Amino acid sequence: MALRLQKIDPTNRGDHYYLVDEDECYFLYEYTAHAGWQGGATNQLIHNLQKKRNAGGYLYKTPAIAQCAQAFSEVINADWLAHASLVPTPPSKIRTDVDYDDRICRVCNGIRKPGAPQVLELIEQITSTETFKGGNRKKPDELRQNYRFNEQLLRGGVRPSIGIVDDVLTTGSHFRAIKDMILERLPDTKVVGFFIARRVIPDPFDSVSIEDLLK
Repeated sequence: MALRLQKIDPTNRGDHYYLVDEDECYFLYEYTAHAGWQGGATNQLIHNLQKKRNAGGYLYKTPAIAQCAQAFSEVINADWLAHASLVPTPPSKIRTDVDYDDRICRVCNGIRKPGAPQVLELIEQITSTETFKGGNRKKPDELRQNYRFNEQLLRGGVRPSIGIVDDVLTTGSHFRAIKDMILERLPDTKVVGFFIARRVIPDPFDSVSIEDLLK
């Protein structure tokens, strides 16, 4: 089956708390929550993509970045991309932090459609924070308190369409914070989201049969 972008719609938008009807977001794969790297090919891909420096298996990070860039190259419309800017979601660590991880920026820069896209690290984090895992997720307004515009890039000009890029769509808080910031400064810009995967939380009753319930 050919790879294609899938769109967040009314059937799955409720899985991503901060998204609203007007948000236009696309994803490639589905990531199974609470399943670890053993949860399938997508879980393994995201696990490798998020490898930290000096961690076991770090050698798999670069191939994972290349795989994601190639996948986006196959499915993002070339005409749209020629008139758009890709904005990577900033990582949890700032550039001067030893644990700074530029994986999303590298994914964006690896896209070829047919040439390299315009990639703008338009939004940057002010101070390093802990990685958002489990219940440690912040609301959009809380994220914005630690975000700022790269004013130099802003002055350099932004194309009329912007694609915010991230690895996994969970609650949608990062997308919501960045999109709202951009539209406040650039109200005529068309903003969409691109995600390698969206998080899916398994239904605990899927594997339960009627016989099990009647025991």
